[in-house]
Amino acid sequence: MQETVSHPDAVALPVLPTPQPSAGVEAYRRERELALAHTSRRRENWERYLRGRFGGEDIDYLPVKLDIENVSRCNFRCRMCQVSDWPKGRRAADMSLDDFKHLLDEQYGVVEIKLQGMGEPLLQGDAVFDMIRHARSSHIWVRTTTNASLLHLHDNHRKLIDADPNEVQISIDGADRAVFEAIRRGSVFERVVANCRLINAYCDERGVSRTKMWVVVQRDNLHQLSDFVELAAAMGFHDLTFSLTLTDWGQKEWRERNDEILVDGKVSEEACWNLVERGRALGVAVSFWRVTEKYDTRRRETLCPWPFERLYVSSDLRAVPCCTVGTPEASDLGDARELTAAWTGETYRQFRRAHLNGDLPEICHGCYRNGSEPA
Repeated sequence: MQETVSHPDAVALPVLPTPQPSAGVEAYRRERELALAHTSRRRENWERYLRGRFGGEDIDYLPVKLDIENVSRCNFRCRMCQVSDWPKGRRAADMSLDDFKHLLDEQYGVVEIKLQGMGEPLLQGDAVFDMIRHARSSHIWVRTTTNASLLHLHDNHRKLIDADPNEVQISIDGADRAVFEAIRRGSVFERVVANCRLINAYCDERGVSRTKMWVVVQRDNLHQLSDFVELAAAMGFHDLTFSLTLTDWGQKEWRERNDEILVDGKVSEEACWNLVERGRALGVAVSFWRVTEKYDTRRRETLCPWPFERLYVSSDLRAVPCCTVGTPEASDLGDARELTAAWTGETYRQFRRAHLNGDLPEICHGCYRNGSEPA
């Protein structure tokens, strides 16, 4: 079976800062404790999860985290994203508020969600803010991602922060108009910059830390790394993450496409530390993200955690392995309308068994150092 091997010159991320919650680790832990205290069933499920994680293919607990895709459509056509191939940038219908509420009510073990998938969540309008409020009403930690293009409309920047998400990640892949609009096709750089200033000023007004700027480093923005730090400060961000990973969406064609613009191994450790220091001088915490430094099948504790704790629910209510696959067309693990049955069913058991045995499905190769040795 084919192995996925890290580039020999790639940055060894354990020595560099990694992304932390925008509000801080202590705030994250406090919110989790509040979530666990909300119902006895949730705490009991969490305790079963802690005892049984990576224990085997059969598990006796419900997912503790979910990625929930409220919309599978976008107003951008980013060149490294599979949405750019979808007709009119759309795959399926939006998830309804009722379906969202039913999902969380059934999945009583959930303590954390990412509310966004393959698309721009604010395209749904006020329903997405209602979703955030519903999750937060039981102290579920909520993270979302936006392209910031719609924050100026209908007071969306205020509505989003007032709904009380714990973190809002904003994608910025170019430090000037030419690079930004070439990568994030369909965008208007000046509009996005103005909207980032809007939401960050409102956060400052409210006295809350919520936003994180996220940069997907690739061939055509590699020369702008220091510019991104300056831009983050100018837009009012206090938190900036450079992602050195380009996903393949579990698809060979996308692996070939994104390998052409991948910069793995081209960013030195010294350059990374220089960015950290420059950020520190400007009041911006700089961190780095690289998936393939994390997962290895040779030990259970370094397996990908998704099959054992978390999954991605698409807008049309299918169970998908993770956010780096992001579409049931690539891998469908069951009906999310009956998510407990899917999570404990044979298809999911086989998926976990493959990870435990080191016989990874093809869709998972891109996130692992190796793919042929059992844990």
